[in-house]
Amino acid sequence: MADLSQFDPNSPGLLSNNIFGLPFSEEDARLVLLPVPWEVTVSYNNGTARGPEQIFKASLQVDIYDADVKDGWKQGFFMRESNRQLLLKSDYLRKEAELYLKFLSEGGDISENEFLRRSVDDVNRGTEKMNDWVYNQTKELLEKGKLVGLVGGDHSTPLGFFRSMGEFKGDYGILQIDAHMDLRNSYEGFKYSHASIMYNALTEVPQIKKLVQVGVRDYCDEEMNYIRNSEGRVVTFFDQEIKERQYEGEAWKSICDSIIDHLPQQVYISFDIDGLDPKLCPHTGTPVAGGLEGPQVFYLFKRLLDSGRKLIGFDLNEVSAGHDEWDANVGARMLFKLCNLMVK
Repeated sequence: MADLSQFDPNSPGLLSNNIFGLPFSEEDARLVLLPVPWEVTVSYNNGTARGPEQIFKASLQVDIYDADVKDGWKQGFFMRESNRQLLLKSDYLRKEAELYLKFLSEGGDISENEFLRRSVDDVNRGTEKMNDWVYNQTKELLEKGKLVGLVGGDHSTPLGFFRSMGEFKGDYGILQIDAHMDLRNSYEGFKYSHASIMYNALTEVPQIKKLVQVGVRDYCDEEMNYIRNSEGRVVTFFDQEIKERQYEGEAWKSICDSIIDHLPQQVYISFDIDGLDPKLCPHTGTPVAGGLEGPQVFYLFKRLLDSGRKLIGFDLNEVSAGHDEWDANVGARMLFKLCNLMVK
């Protein structure tokens, strides 16, 4: 156990300590955060690969009192260092992907360009290796008895975690906070795209029995057809419908309970930061007008636990870095709440 006798929770976060300035080692911590610095298939803004590092820096400014989970931090939160090889691979493949996407946007025919066909293959093989790396890292932590959270990176990053979670925990449901459905078969030729994460999850992880999406406001015909044909496996609460229910007098509590009613006993939270109003995350990979407020999401999570359901894991992704510190600041506060709920 970590010695907390010399730690002052009211002092500024120390750079020599870990996430949120907490004095825990990986061995001592009950919850371990795995950063995945990856953004190869991002189709709009970049910077999410360095999101975990910036969240870590911003976390030192977060006060560690949580009224919902008092002294939750004492159970120990620890974040591993970002894997530099994975980050370098992401940077390299991102350049290949950008050339390919530029070619497509200019009306190019991929069948006539052997170099770019190889680039697509390189990206797909690279994302498969990333998925395997995440699977092995999270499996190792789960086998050690750790609670695990993943910090992306783009939204393609948690697929390996979904797999290990299914093997370790059995059947579960996903509560997805997102502006997008992420149910495309593939996107722009990339099988393991950030826009395909939930399609891949439902296709490759049989233990995922239910996907409940909240805040969706940007989607295509293919994705709508997938939901219609899912036989209730996917339930989507669209941002516009949520707002209309509120405009007509329905309480957020009632809407939250209707969301939670669709979830099984074991729940994993997949939190794409672009599910929030973009004033809170203006530099995320694919911002969309509309969205949820932070306290709204926190209340939904609180109602989830109050319902007796068990939170078994989470990811937080699409927090961009490199533009200013605001996105990372918001991301760090979302992460702190998720950590506390995980150990509640």
